Amino acid sequence: MNIFERVAEYRAESDRLTWNGTFEDYIALLKEDPTPAMTAHARVYQMIESYGVEEVGGHKRYKFFEQEIFGLDRSIEKLVEEYFHSAARRLDVRKRILLLMGPVSGGKSTLVTLLKRGLEQFSRTEKGAVYAIEGCPMHEEPLHLIPLELRPEVEKEIGVRIEGNLCPSCQMRLRTEYGGDISKVRVERVLISEDNRVGIGTFSPSDPKSQDIADLTGSIDFSTITEFGSESDPRAYRFDGELNKANRGLMEFQEMLKCDEKFLWNLLSLTQEGNFKAGRFALISADEMIVAHTNESEYKSFISNKKNEALQSRMIVMPIPYNLKVSEEEKIYAKLIQQSDMKHVHIAPHALRTAAIFSILTRLKETKKQGMDLVKKMRMYDGEEVEGYKEADLREMQNEYLDEGMSGIDPRYVINRISSALIKQNLQCINALDILRAIKDGLDQHASITKEERERYLNFIALARKEYDELAKKEVQKAFVYSFEESAKTLFENYLDNIEAFCNWSKIRDPLTDEEMDPDERLMRSIEEQIGISENAKKAFREEILIRISAYSRKERKFEYSSHDRLREAIEKKLFADLKDIVKITTSTKTPDATQLKRMNEVIKRLIEEHGYTAASANELLRYVGSLLNR
Repeated sequence: MNIFERVAEYRAESDRLTWNGTFEDYIALLKEDPTPAMTAHARVYQMIESYGVEEVGGHKRYKFFEQEIFGLDRSIEKLVEEYFHSAARRLDVRKRILLLMGPVSGGKSTLVTLLKRGLEQFSRTEKGAVYAIEGCPMHEEPLHLIPLELRPEVEKEIGVRIEGNLCPSCQMRLRTEYGGDISKVRVERVLISEDNRVGIGTFSPSDPKSQDIADLTGSIDFSTITEFGSESDPRAYRFDGELNKANRGLMEFQEMLKCDEKFLWNLLSLTQEGNFKAGRFALISADEMIVAHTNESEYKSFISNKKNEALQSRMIVMPIPYNLKVSEEEKIYAKLIQQSDMKHVHIAPHALRTAAIFSILTRLKETKKQGMDLVKKMRMYDGEEVEGYKEADLREMQNEYLDEGMSGIDPRYVINRISSALIKQNLQCINALDILRAIKDGLDQHASITKEERERYLNFIALARKEYDELAKKEVQKAFVYSFEESAKTLFENYLDNIEAFCNWSKIRDPLTDEEMDPDERLMRSIEEQIGISENAKKAFREEILIRISAYSRKERKFEYSSHDRLREAIEKKLFADLKDIVKITTSTKTPDATQLKRMNEVIKRLIEEHGYTAASANELLRYVGSLLNR
C-alpha cells in the first residue's frame, strides 16, 4: 500500500462530496429526494439501519453494533426499537434524553462512540448527506429560512416537515448580506465530524468551580463589543458551545449525573421544545439527539432527589447490563488483546473462555427453577442445550430478574488481570491456569470486593477451572483418537443397526460370518449410559432416534453422526472412555518408549494443526491432562 496515494484518494473523495449552491438549488434538490432534511434522530436511525438488520430467533440483530458490542443483542434491540425508531418517526420520545444506565465497563461509552463514528461515516454517503447554511456556526438546516407563515404551503409542496428557527447569526446575515432574499442564501454540504466540531458535541463534567455554562451555550466575545457596540449583537457572540456545535447530530453527556445542576437545567427546554437559551438572545433552536450515560448508584441517588423530577420525566432510561454469554465475553477479551502490543504472546485455546466462564458466573443470579444451577444456566444463556430444559425455560429465566447482569466482575478487571499474566517476562504463551491464577491474585487487591464476595468469587474460579478441566481432557482425548470422525461414524452406524433391530424385534446379520444375531444390548447400553439414559428410558430414546431418522429420510436428508446432539455426545464419551487408559499412560510416562513417543508427537501435531496450539502450549496441555487422569 502506498500511504500517500491512499491519503490523496481520501482527499479526492472528500472533494467529490463537496456541494455548494443557493437555497433555491437546495429546494430543487429536496423535491427530488427529501431525505437530507430529516431530523437528527431519523439520521441516527437510518444510519443504524443502513448496515443491515437480520431476524434471529424472533429477535432483530443490528449489524451496526456487532463488531464492537458483544452479547447485548436484547438490550440493543430494545434501545433501537423503543428509542431510535420511535424518535425517528417524530414520536414524543425524541423529546427525551436517552440515558444509558449500567455498571462500569459495560459498554455504554463504546456504544456512544460507535454512534458518533457511524454518523461521521454516514454523512459521507448520499443517503446521509447533510446540508447547512454556509458560514452558520451551528450548521443550520436551510429550511429555517422559510417564514413561519409560509411553512404549511412549503411543507405540502416538497413533502418535508420544517421545525425550528434561524439562529441569531443567520438572522443578521440574511438582513445584512442577502437583503432578506432567501433564494440567494448560500447552502453547502457539511460532513459530520467530532474533530471539526460539526454535528457532534461532547460534554464532560469537571470541577464545578471552574466549569462555565459557556462550555454548553457559547459566550460573549468581549474583544468585539467595542466594535459592534452591544452584547446582544450576534457578531459579538461566539456560538461555539457544545450544544451549538452538536446541532444536526448528537450531543453526548459523559457521566451526566456528575454534572452540576445548572448545566442540566439547559436541557429542560432543549428536550421538550427543541431550543435553549444563550446570551442576550431569544431561544435558539437545536435539532440534536442527547445521549447521556451513568452508573446505577448515581442514577438511584439522582432520582431520590425531588428537585430532579422535571429532568427525570424528560429521560428515557435504557439499562445496559453486562454481557451474559460466555462466547461473547470471550470476543470482548480477544478484541481488547488485539488492540494491545501483546498480541504476539500466544494465548492457548480455551484460556479466554475459562476467564469468560468465571466472569459470567459472577454476574448471574440463582434461579428458582428446580434442578437448575448456575453452570447449567450459564450454558443455556450461551445457546447450549441442557437436558430436561427447553426454550421456554430459558425465556423464563431471562425474565426472572430485571437487574440480572447489573453487577458482578467487569471486563476491565479481567482484562487487567490477563494483562498482568501476559506481561511476565520471557513468556511464550499463557494458558487458562495462568489467567485463573492472575484473577485469583487480583481479588486481594480489589478494593470494592467484600469478604463474602471474595469467597463467592473463589468458588466461581474453582467452577471455571472444573469446566476447563473437562474441555482440556476432551481436547486431548479427541486428539488421541486416530481418524476420530471415522471411528465415531463406525460406532454410530453400528449403534443404529442395533437399535433398528431392537425396535423392530428383528435380528442383525454379522458382516463376517453372515449369521443372524440378537441386537447387542451391551453395546447399546454402553453408549446410552454415557449421557445418563436409564434402563427404563432406553426404549423411548431408541424410538426417538428412529423417528428422527424417518423425518430426515422424508426430507431427503441423510441422518449424520452429528445430527442428534445427545447421541453425538454419547458416542464421543464412549470413544473417550475406551481410550482413557491409553491417554493416561502416554501423557504421564516420564520416559516414554518409542511407540508412546510417536503417539505423543502425533497428538501434539494434531493439537497444533487442528486446534490452534503451539508446541509449548500443546506440551503443557498434555502434562496437565496426564496429571488430571492420574488423580
